[in-house]
Amino acid sequence: MIVATSIHELRDAIAESVVTIGNFDGVHLGHQKLIGMTCAKAKTRGASSVVVTFDPHPLRVLVGPQTPPFITLTDQKLELIRQHGAEAALVIPFTRELAALSPEEFVKTYLVDALHVRELVIGYDYHMGKGRTGDYKTLQGLGEKFDFQVFRLDPVTHDGAVVSSTRIRDMVQAGRVWEARPLLSRFYQVSGEVVHGMKRGGDLLGFPTANLKLVDELVPKRGVYAVWVELDGHCLPGVANIGTNPTFGNDAVSVEPHILDYSGDLYGRRIRVHFVQRLRDEKKFSGLDELKARIAEDVRLGRTILRSPEAQPERPCTCPGPATAASPDGPEVRA
Repeated sequence: MIVATSIHELRDAIAESVVTIGNFDGVHLGHQKLIGMTCAKAKTRGASSVVVTFDPHPLRVLVGPQTPPFITLTDQKLELIRQHGAEAALVIPFTRELAALSPEEFVKTYLVDALHVRELVIGYDYHMGKGRTGDYKTLQGLGEKFDFQVFRLDPVTHDGAVVSSTRIRDMVQAGRVWEARPLLSRFYQVSGEVVHGMKRGGDLLGFPTANLKLVDELVPKRGVYAVWVELDGHCLPGVANIGTNPTFGNDAVSVEPHILDYSGDLYGRRIRVHFVQRLRDEKKFSGLDELKARIAEDVRLGRTILRSPEAQPERPCTCPGPATAASPDGPEVRA
């Protein structure tokens, strides 16, 4: 997939295009439908399929740092867009000056002159341009003026509710990672570099953990989770603690996966943690013996859950066992 951050990079590379546009936070099921529809239409007419998105997220510029955490930052967003078949992505640097453009100015500059758009695919609630005045009706008018068609995708629902980034964010923050999976068509995941922590996991407890310096913003609710840990394209079973380690009186929140039956130096390496199911709340224990016993039970539960066919991860992460349709209640063994 071609990735460009300037229209000048694509102006001569694309003869004509079918475009979808949006923020695509999470690249969830609704976004995947938009990308799939765009790719199918592009294939039919022999055009390039292009996803137009923004960096930073417009809310980060217009609202400021008090915006909620985002599900996917730009690098992961682009990785997921590529996996769903887009041939090119235009990542437009978002500024207040860009936000001040009228819908017609934006469409003419970015879609018509640069991408030679022939068809535009948008979500049911998409708005663009100054004051968000560029709705479906406005875009249809611009399509008539600049000779392109506009298609609007109906809301995508799951369990009777619209799939949205806000809904997924609320689920993850509540620890309901199993329920978020079908909305994302994958397990929720975070990634980061393994850094030195307090070195208590292996030395003191007998369960070494990888302390992550996260690159992602959205962290699931504190507690212990059954997880897959992706390392060099392979998924390894594990359990992860998110919290402050209250038994030891820590204050800083950390994400610390323990990879089952693994030995090796992970410091300085980047790993990805796929959250399968929440096992329990974070808890302060009376001492080391009680904590070690509880961790051993967490490991037992994690092994059982991760052996379940419905708990297998999706490609490209390569793991033993097939991926199957997920039960809405999760694997049978629950803490």
